[in-house]
Amino acid sequence: MTELQIHLEAFLQSLAAGILVGGIYGLMCVGLAMIFGIMRVINFAQGDFMMLGMYITYFFFVLLAGHGMAGSPLGPYVSMVLTLPVMYAVGYLAHRLLISRVTGGKSAALEGEGHYAQLILTLGIALVLQNGAMMVFGPELESIRTPLSSSAWEIGPLWGDFVSVFVNKGRGYAALISVAAIVALALVVARSRLGKSLRAAADNPVAASYMGIDVDRAYRVAFALGTCITALAGGLLATNFPFHPFVGLEFVIVMYAGVVLGGIGSILGAFWGGMVIGLVQQLSSLVLPTQLQNAAIFVFFLLIVILRPQGLFGRVAERT
Repeated sequence: MTELQIHLEAFLQSLAAGILVGGIYGLMCVGLAMIFGIMRVINFAQGDFMMLGMYITYFFFVLLAGHGMAGSPLGPYVSMVLTLPVMYAVGYLAHRLLISRVTGGKSAALEGEGHYAQLILTLGIALVLQNGAMMVFGPELESIRTPLSSSAWEIGPLWGDFVSVFVNKGRGYAALISVAAIVALALVVARSRLGKSLRAAADNPVAASYMGIDVDRAYRVAFALGTCITALAGGLLATNFPFHPFVGLEFVIVMYAGVVLGGIGSILGAFWGGMVIGLVQQLSSLVLPTQLQNAAIFVFFLLIVILRPQGLFGRVAERT
């Protein structure tokens, strides 16, 4: 095997890993885009909602394992489906009881259009979730073990008898589920009555209210959807990466970078923003140590912001 073949195999392996990880990153970025893009709420608790989704998925996974699904490849994915309505309810109640106090019409009388209050409130929610999870679950690393995570497909050999790419089955299925969830969400937003109300509330909430749309309800649904979508991404991530009560801190900045990189207000843009982050993170490992992967992400992010401030798929527009 020549040196060129070795470098080519390493590049293709990193490219495949970047695509698979980027699919999950894209899904978690879309969850934030539903909140940040529609409501303009600076939600620093989004990563901790994802962490909560990981633990609830883990709870259902252990529960199903005790009922005869131990070792089944379907166990983790059934657990994720069961987690979705729970996290939707969590997001819905969080908005109704807390977030609604500092958003919408109620934020008009607040200094800075309520953004200061949103920052403090969501940071407070994040701290409560982190420390509550620490008290309940402890600091130990957990993971959702599945037989798929320890097996892989081999693509190749691509160059004679050499240069093969190994695709982890767990990551592969997670990426496919992410893409399917994005397509389903895009169809709902583009074609359903609910999607039209969400887009109207995002573009011009005052005009939407005059047209009979309940803007507060639209915001509540957007927050709940964003919460359960990010929780789904967390469940998919938990099948390949161990997690702990403070794992949300590792991903919330990545989520915001993906949303801004893709273009604020674009759901598909947020997905591609997350995909780009996954690719940059994995490809940078070819030339940089692991500790500098996040630095590579934000160097690329800053370059895009300088060259195209509206993001890769955003458009220059004035929001009413």
